[in-house]
Amino acid sequence: MTKLFATPSPREQRWITRFLARETVGGILLLIAVVAALIAANTDLRTGYQSFLDFHFGVAALNLSVAEWASEGLLAIFFLVAGLELRREFTYGSLQTLRTALLPISAAAIGMIVPALIFVALAGAENRSSWAIPTATDLAFCLTLLAVAGRGIPSPLRAFLLTLAIADDLGAIIIIALFYSAAVTWIALAIAIVALALYGILQHTGKCPAWLGVPLALIAWYAMYRSGIHATVAGVAIGLLTNPHAPEDKPSNVENLESFFQPLSVGIALPVFAFTAIGISFNAHSLSSLSSDPLSRAIMIARVVGKPLGIVGGAWLIARYTQAELNPGISWGDITAVGLLAGIGFSVALLVSQISLPQATYDSAASALLFGAIISALLATIALLRRGRHHRLRTTSTQ
Repeated sequence: MTKLFATPSPREQRWITRFLARETVGGILLLIAVVAALIAANTDLRTGYQSFLDFHFGVAALNLSVAEWASEGLLAIFFLVAGLELRREFTYGSLQTLRTALLPISAAAIGMIVPALIFVALAGAENRSSWAIPTATDLAFCLTLLAVAGRGIPSPLRAFLLTLAIADDLGAIIIIALFYSAAVTWIALAIAIVALALYGILQHTGKCPAWLGVPLALIAWYAMYRSGIHATVAGVAIGLLTNPHAPEDKPSNVENLESFFQPLSVGIALPVFAFTAIGISFNAHSLSSLSSDPLSRAIMIARVVGKPLGIVGGAWLIARYTQAELNPGISWGDITAVGLLAGIGFSVALLVSQISLPQATYDSAASALLFGAIISALLATIALLRRGRHHRLRTTSTQ
């Protein structure tokens, strides 16, 4: 009988350990960036901070502001890493077979659908087009909190959270591509598709030197940006098209690119994007309006309540209707703790807010995401500490 949250293979556990260590450091840097942005936006530094965000550089059509470069350029690195992680999972990890992929993909899908439905029900007709804001999970923050408060949590749950967040990223990029693209320039999109196809063919043949692969990737990114589809879509496409196989014991192209770009993603791309996106000014009115503003209220309830409800509900449905059994060392209390943890969301949620909302309401959405993340983090910390203590006592009693 299928086991839900099965223990990862030794190879998978080694990769998860390395990945978690990098993402945990990235989460700390992300937190520092958020705090720095809030200080800059709410002190005498606000004028200089805004000037920094509005500063333009580049050439011709790529003469963008710092904030635009962070959103369109640096965030593409984050999605490139997400694409590489997905490619590796599809080949060697929890997504390589339907049986093992069913749980995290179902939990991720229902964990996106439920908060979206709650948002639509509560946000008001004028904001319903922004339904995707509360759907995505922030992996770096989640893993950082898990490292701090989740000692003693079984390794299968850590693997589940990682796979869940990766599947969540895939869902987010599909949503952005399908629902939040401007009017499409078809010639530019065709150029992007051709560049991606050539990159994929070269990767498949095993002959894709950097001097050829890098220009193709840059052409695909630029053409995707010019097409009206968010440029981050090119990042995840490049990751998915990279060759995950390697001869003998040599690292694959996926592993090589992941080793190079993941530190850039967690150390530079995400912190810089957070610094440019979360710098919102608070005052007594804005704080008091969090509970009365339909948009803010919808985001916080959808994230804090809807996200864990969808994830736990999705896992329960799989257990109920596939007759699968839980791993003996895991309980529904553990799954609930992970669900609460997944309520933390910044990076992709801020990106969707930028794309779908007018500037006049963006600050309200960003404030709601910030306070929703704080509430989710507090609830998850309590749950993780309780479950970690339970598992430590259980281990002690069996020795």
